[in-house]
Amino acid sequence: MYKILLTLLLATFVNAEVYDGVAIVVKDRAITLYEIKKEMETSKIDVKKASDILIRKRLEEVETQERKITVNSSEVYDDIKKMAARNNLNISEFYEAVRESSGLSSTELKEKIKDKLLSQKLYAAIAYSSVSQPSEGEIEEYYEMHNENYKHPSAFNVIIYQSKERSRIEEKVHNPMFYSPDIQTNEQVLPYDRISPELASLLSRTALNSFTEVIPDGKSGYMSFYIKEIESAAEGGIESVKNQIINSIMAEKREQVLGDYFARLRHNADINVIRMPE
Repeated sequence: MYKILLTLLLATFVNAEVYDGVAIVVKDRAITLYEIKKEMETSKIDVKKASDILIRKRLEEVETQERKITVNSSEVYDDIKKMAARNNLNISEFYEAVRESSGLSSTELKEKIKDKLLSQKLYAAIAYSSVSQPSEGEIEEYYEMHNENYKHPSAFNVIIYQSKERSRIEEKVHNPMFYSPDIQTNEQVLPYDRISPELASLLSRTALNSFTEVIPDGKSGYMSFYIKEIESAAEGGIESVKNQIINSIMAEKREQVLGDYFARLRHNADINVIRMPE
């Protein structure tokens, strides 16, 4: 009798350990309480939205595996090389820039790139044949509805601070009165349409009369941009942003098809909600 009771108690304890921290099981794939909380914090969303995002992610993982979709290391490396080239950086400098801006290590970045490429292949397999190119009428209507999204500063008047020593630039950023002969300065006007999208984004999100974060300069050194003046917003008209509009419309169409697909998949999937974060 005691042996049976002890066996039952041990079995209960083992099962408790197995499910400790597990919130949801999707087709035998676990979603932990930690993952939900992290998604809530990262995306600034409530528990339901975070759970929905992670459930869909697990369904995508299952679908990817069942369709035998893969991404090899060469594909990941090629994508990273393209991103580095767009920013005029070599691979090492790009890894460092990512680490400084987002805290991601090179290994974590490669994993994220792999996930992105897997998703693109999965989306293409599911949605490609279902998505048609937008008509001229659709493009014009989309432009009218989202006109504000296509306005941007026409140029940035900046002072560029560069040095071989990162510590020198960081000191300048934290103490604008700091002077060092190791720091080179160069004042330039950077037209919005002639700089990379990544640099445009960096400058756009930096307040007037302040420094950008310190980034590699592509010459084995470091740099920061001081935003001296932002020239007034410009609107280039529909032709200047036509490709962006087409990409946006196609992305929305694909997501609609994919959303419907995974909603049906979720309805028929074996999903077990064990508990949710308090």
